[in-house]
Amino acid sequence: MILIPLLIISLFLTYGFFDEPPLDVFLGISVAFDNVEEIKTLVDKAGSYINTIVIGSTGIVHNFTKLDEVCQYIYDRGLYFMIYAHPLADPDKLVIQRQWVFDATPRWGKQFLGLYAYDEPGGRQLDNATLKVVKDKDWFADNYTDAADKYVNEMFIYLHHTIEDQMGGLDLTLFTSDYALYWFDYKAHYDVVFAEFGWNYSRQLNVALCRGAANVQNREWGVMITWTYTKWPYLESDSELYNDLVLAYENGANYILVFDTDKNYTHTVLSEDHLDALKRFRHYAVDNPRDSDSTPDRVAYVLPEGYAYAFRGPNCTIWGLWGADEFSLKISTQVGGFVERYPNRLDIIYDDGLEANNSYGYSKLTFWNGTLWVP
Repeated sequence: MILIPLLIISLFLTYGFFDEPPLDVFLGISVAFDNVEEIKTLVDKAGSYINTIVIGSTGIVHNFTKLDEVCQYIYDRGLYFMIYAHPLADPDKLVIQRQWVFDATPRWGKQFLGLYAYDEPGGRQLDNATLKVVKDKDWFADNYTDAADKYVNEMFIYLHHTIEDQMGGLDLTLFTSDYALYWFDYKAHYDVVFAEFGWNYSRQLNVALCRGAANVQNREWGVMITWTYTKWPYLESDSELYNDLVLAYENGANYILVFDTDKNYTHTVLSEDHLDALKRFRHYAVDNPRDSDSTPDRVAYVLPEGYAYAFRGPNCTIWGLWGADEFSLKISTQVGGFVERYPNRLDIIYDDGLEANNSYGYSKLTFWNGTLWVP
């Protein structure tokens, strides 16, 4: 009488019947701090309810002893991982990193997802940051579409002629995070772009821009939940984090990640409450599996070709080269109206080589000039 229940429990444990179902999303943490032991501790704490780690610290990815140690630890926990690579970094570092990457696939198989290459290229372009792709003094563009061509072509060189050539022509999946210009990031041949949730920017607007770009260009997309503050506690509260995780999931993100580091890139900033929010979200995702294809329920707003505007306010630039104007105000008003009218259902795409009478799965396409396509 006593042995029978024990045998049944033993069978359940042996065959994993008590394990939670696998997630239908890559859920994880982007560790951007240089502290191997803290990364291991974080993996131990969260490894039962996340499945992905981004190793984003140059202090680790350029130190192959540390990198091997961290990757092996993540691998042994059964998690997926990707590593940071900078296409504009010291070429000698990329040459050395090439051999590591070449050995990574046979060593860690499918758990090694690829390279997180560069960071926020579109945002840097708009905000005149360092390493801006299209510079006024070097390549001043004649018009919006000329700027788009220059951005896409130059980013393609950075990504493929630098990273992939240096990596020995390996077929690597390339990831990045951004907060603008997702369409053009994909055109430069990123495989996956993460829309950033942070600061006070509209989550739904960035979803619409990133998801639309991914859908039309047949790519995957994701969300990177990043800083809300530039000082402690850096991240939003645990309840806000949970809500952002759910929002990303319900909008169909393939990857949902949380950016984790302090301003000195030395320590984790995730609290126990933040980790609990991730755990609660995993239960939510398991209990609420998504439909395989919800595109027919969505609508698309179509921007003019090459119109690289981020809709962050009246001071936002176009390509970081031209200031906003009356047309920007008109387009911003239209976009804001569509975001409000179609929450969760809106994608924003570009009138850039769209095939005539192809709805790309949307129930309708409304163009910036008033043209309407209905399948």
